[in-house]
Amino acid sequence: MSAPARHAYKKKILTFARGFYGRQKNCWTVAIRAVHRAWQKAYIGRKLKKRDFRQDWIQKINAASRQFDMPYSQLVRYLPSAGVDLNRKVLSDLAVTEPYAFRALIETAKTQRDKEFVARGQPLPGTGKKAVARNLAAGSQIEQLR
Repeated sequence: MSAPARHAYKKKILTFARGFYGRQKNCWTVAIRAVHRAWQKAYIGRKLKKRDFRQDWIQKINAASRQFDMPYSQLVRYLPSAGVDLNRKVLSDLAVTEPYAFRALIETAKTQRDKEFVARGQPLPGTGKKAVARNLAAGSQIEQLR
């Protein structure tokens, strides 16, 4: 590496190290290690950021869907088979800002779940008066579809 190129490289690294503490900001041998470590951690952080956002979206969707008696796992399983292709980011935003629209999606997923259970000849999930009413409603809906 020629002298001007080396000088430009050192200047670039020391510029990146400007806000660091102690000798990390002005001593070349310490600064180069600190900057490379910072770049590594920044790269890892960019990957973790995506993971954290996805976890946050899933938590919001799960909390909102459980209010309407449907866990997240069932919602994610039955929405695509009902023809609703929304990603987790959009579902999370709907759950937080548009509860009525989210409830309509939940009802769509419940209807699809009930259709699949009846098609397999299995009893519908749940017990008690609520489940019996839902079974009757699902049965009439399926008869309308046939």
